Amino acid sequence: MKKALSFAVVASIFLSMACGIYTFSPSALGSVKTLAIPLFENETTESGIRERLTDQLAQAFVNDNTLKVVREQQADAVLRGTVVSYVQDPYSYTQAEVVNEYICRIGLNVEFTNRKTGKVIWEEKGMTNFGIYSASTETQDDGKARAITKLVEDVLNKTVKGW
Repeated sequence: MKKALSFAVVASIFLSMACGIYTFSPSALGSVKTLAIPLFENETTESGIRERLTDQLAQAFVNDNTLKVVREQQADAVLRGTVVSYVQDPYSYTQAEVVNEYICRIGLNVEFTNRKTGKVIWEEKGMTNFGIYSASTETQDDGKARAITKLVEDVLNKTVKGW
């Protein structure tokens, strides 16, 4: 019994040490430790969307702490983007054929570039996501906020996880 307990303790120590050296940081980032996120462009007629998206992206990277958000002149990499589409459509109806829910869809073109080498680390055109909101209890801003939150998560994951 004592040998089995000793083995379990030693095995757990080795297992902890092995897990301790594992990293989630993607090798594609290489020497990139800092990034800048300039204000996204907006090709839609929806006002305020680029500011909200850019602010939430910057905050997400600060919270994630894999890359430090800095000014463009100090950054190893730059994350640039353009809001290319925004649509709001009916999503579901009541039995009386009245709109019950709406869906807001936002489309982006995003490019993450190594500022020092000029090499594009990743790029995606037509990245889209959506937010659904109740027509009776919420506003279009609620749907837009949900879509932005999902897009921010997509961009963050693509940048720092790489998988």
